[in-house]
Amino acid sequence: MRIAIACLAMILLQPVPVSAQTEQSPVEPAKRFNVFVKQQAAIMRANDNAPGTVEDWQKTRTDLRDLLLKAWGGFPGEPCPLEARKLGEIERDGYRVEKIVFQTMPGVWMTANAYVPNGKPEQTFPAVLCVHGHWAGAKQDPVVQSRCIGLAKLGFFVLCVDAFGAGERAIGEALGEYHGEMTGATLLLLGRPLSGIQVYENMRAVDYLQSRPEVDTNRLGITGASGGGNQSMYAGAYDERFRCVVPTCSVGNYQAYLSAACCMCEVVPGILQRHEEGHVLGLAANRGLMVTSATQDAFQFSVDQARISISRAREIAALTSPDGPSAVKHTIIESPHHYNAPMREAMYGWMTKHLKGEGDGSPIPEPEIKPEEPEVLRCFPGDSRPDDYVTIPRFFAEEARQLLKTRESEFDQPYLSALEAAKTPEDRAALRERAVDQLTKTLNIKATTSPVEVTAKKSPDEKFIELVYETEPGLEISARCDSGLTDKSDAQKLAILLNIDEGSEKVFNSEEAQKLRQQGYAIVAPELRATGRYAVAGDRIGNAPDHNSAEWSLWIGRPLLGQWTMDVFQTVEALEKHFGSLPKEILIVGQGSSGPIALTAAAMDDRVSQVLVQNSLGTFVDDKKYNGPRLGLLVPGLLRDAGDIGHIAAMIAPRSVQIENPVSASGTSLSRDAASKSLQFCVDVYTKLGAADAFVITTAN
Repeated sequence: MRIAIACLAMILLQPVPVSAQTEQSPVEPAKRFNVFVKQQAAIMRANDNAPGTVEDWQKTRTDLRDLLLKAWGGFPGEPCPLEARKLGEIERDGYRVEKIVFQTMPGVWMTANAYVPNGKPEQTFPAVLCVHGHWAGAKQDPVVQSRCIGLAKLGFFVLCVDAFGAGERAIGEALGEYHGEMTGATLLLLGRPLSGIQVYENMRAVDYLQSRPEVDTNRLGITGASGGGNQSMYAGAYDERFRCVVPTCSVGNYQAYLSAACCMCEVVPGILQRHEEGHVLGLAANRGLMVTSATQDAFQFSVDQARISISRAREIAALTSPDGPSAVKHTIIESPHHYNAPMREAMYGWMTKHLKGEGDGSPIPEPEIKPEEPEVLRCFPGDSRPDDYVTIPRFFAEEARQLLKTRESEFDQPYLSALEAAKTPEDRAALRERAVDQLTKTLNIKATTSPVEVTAKKSPDEKFIELVYETEPGLEISARCDSGLTDKSDAQKLAILLNIDEGSEKVFNSEEAQKLRQQGYAIVAPELRATGRYAVAGDRIGNAPDHNSAEWSLWIGRPLLGQWTMDVFQTVEALEKHFGSLPKEILIVGQGSSGPIALTAAAMDDRVSQVLVQNSLGTFVDDKKYNGPRLGLLVPGLLRDAGDIGHIAAMIAPRSVQIENPVSASGTSLSRDAASKSLQFCVDVYTKLGAADAFVITTAN
């Protein structure tokens, strides 16, 4: 079996359109990956057409809702009790503010403020769910408070909530923490991205609204700006209890997002494979949809980019709304990115029309607004939040442990039993191939029918050869190779060194490379896509050095770990093509963030005879904020569908695997006991195969 992925039924990469292949000036290395991703997205959406009939739209609608639910990891079949509690109350002129907490998932508590207008006994009000964007104060921020106060004074019951990981729900207790980059990204591994959890929690907020006697449950709206605008769009599109949906400074189109950095809370993995943003808006096109854009906003939220999606939503409204295309309103405000008074006044008028049945939707002047000091609105002021409060890292770790516990009974133990019962090497290989098949699907690795075209250039001192080759149509990478590879002998050994954190030049000249040369290895150091000299300019956000490149990859449904694995495979192909043959002994060394790449590459390619992983993840499971691993390693559903580091390493058995100084996701070295526990399944597989000595763990202590 030359390579496991060649045995799988795969979707072949479509060739880049001829127009993209015509001769043009070379793209500079730092821009190549972005150009490639945009080409892939354009191919995916090249045949987008508006639905021509109601029946066409119903098919599209069903497909989109199914895709969203799958991308979000599904929602619990039976919601947990809300167990809502009021922790305090503030009386103000014309309304009161209640400090509320309620349970969205078992043990997960949402902090909220309810703005309740003064009214007659048993009077009911239309209600608006206000979701914040990335303003530092979250629900407490004066910008967010302002729309809540304005709505309450105009006779709306308002519920304003903190998103998971933000406001009072951050890792720390102080306001102002960002819930994106590596904090929110960890949820991908569960198959439950932050965007989906936010939709579900906002649906639970609707459940809470429906529990309040003051609320007319048939007249519900949602609004927010920036990240809150995305929350409004997704929750408003998916939950049809909303009768008015007003996303502000958030709508563009998905392909425009491939030119920018967005929060992890806005990403729906893989959606560009089948849909554009206009279809998501179309889900709410017959339910009071108004999109507000600012003339001075960023490109991805710009008026022109929003118009592309709104045009599609209006085509859908023509089929689904009695008001036709005019059911979808586009309000344009001369402003930078904000939710300012003119935007709020436009929203008041639109909500009044659709939830009160009054007026024509024109802006309504804002009442006097006097925001509170943020600390006054907190459910848990100061450091009074319970010590066991569930934050994103705690939620991730607990859910990950539950997934792996379920996997132990449903996969690990049956796999080990079947391995023990297997009578022939072919039976054991078939078991492994099924595991590799699932990993390949999870990573969404694409086969390519294109032959590897290789060009080679010797360095001026003739100490190394640089190979340049297309790893797939439209994307070129390179590798530094020892000149000694040209010398053929039966004793020749090859070491492929991977270190995407340092880059190929540095790793090629490293102490580890010298040490391996002394052991008789010829060194190859590939520069994988979007890393080293191909790294995207401005890619880092917070603890994620590859934030934007990883995020763009998620939009098109091709996680970077899968793409990097393909690069390693194509590197071996390029070596074989250029040098004519491959040594029998091929070692892959993965350092730091490259450890999982080395493991996945070896799991899928039988030409690799051994693996050495240094200072890399021993497990993805950690209840602290990630600090070290790249975002590109966080594959949607990996823990659920393929397992942890130990499960991937087990797919290499019985070939040699050595793991030196495994580390936690938060950046600390694992103890011997912790490493052994995390990698126990791999130990068991090697033992069952009679190859226990071929799997070695060396810890720092």
